[in-house]
Amino acid sequence: MERAPVHGIEVFLTIVQEGSLRAAANVLGVGAPAVSLQLKALEERLGVGLIIRSTRSIELTEAGRVLFEAAGPAYRDMIYAVKKTREVGASLNGTLRLSLSRGAYVAALAPVLERFQADNPGINLELSWNEELVDINREGFHAGIRLGDVLSPDMVAVRLTGPLATVFSASPGYLDRAGRPEHPRDLLEHNCIRYKLPTANRIADWVFCEDGQDKVIDPPARLVFDHVLGVIQAAREGHGIGWSMRATAEEHLASGELEAVLDPYARALPPFYLYYPEQNKRVECLRLLIDCLVTHRDRQRRDGPKS
Repeated sequence: MERAPVHGIEVFLTIVQEGSLRAAANVLGVGAPAVSLQLKALEERLGVGLIIRSTRSIELTEAGRVLFEAAGPAYRDMIYAVKKTREVGASLNGTLRLSLSRGAYVAALAPVLERFQADNPGINLELSWNEELVDINREGFHAGIRLGDVLSPDMVAVRLTGPLATVFSASPGYLDRAGRPEHPRDLLEHNCIRYKLPTANRIADWVFCEDGQDKVIDPPARLVFDHVLGVIQAAREGHGIGWSMRATAEEHLASGELEAVLDPYARALPPFYLYYPEQNKRVECLRLLIDCLVTHRDRQRRDGPKS
């Protein structure tokens, strides 16, 4: 496909609209010699003269008239498109599309959601819960929220939380039948419900902390799910012991449906980060969401966890 000399055409159209090279130079913010050189370069590229110059006025050649009549409306449409695009970036209204896991929603977004929507009635959030890592550029998301250890280095990242508590848990009924493990090695004798990382297509490591060191245990996977909700649901139903981020299981721990075990050995996960491509940093709706999330993060850090 032949590339159009857009900059040269812009100079040409401005000269015609303003009536002289000097007036066009003032509009474009450059010197008159630069305008003359751009016009000459365009004529040479097209292989035809466009303007007949005189000391007092300009006159279009036949070729110049054809270019002006054909390119003028298209150029105005392009200017309008650029203007509308800038308005979208600066608008306080619109839809933000976010990709995030359920854990990210519970730990990072849910605590600020009511306040953000109340403060920004013109912004709609379209949330895609997905345990898999997705290409947010290719899938058309403005941003994503994921654990810090899986972020792409070419993304702008904003930390939203501190390290995230984890929990081994099971239903009280299962623990009454099978016994309560006192050390992670006891898990080798239990029915264990494991989580399979969809993107990596492997079962996630079970990591615990002992004497200040992270250690991995690989108990038999009696049940495997590719979604954390499945792990928690199966644990609630009494099928065995699961491991998850504590925030995703908190409501069931509070209700008594699940019971935490091995808490002294629980190991924290990396913080959640909101991440986005550099070109989205001027999207005003995204900036407002980030401000809300960061304000909440800083307040939590200052006030500490609620008792």
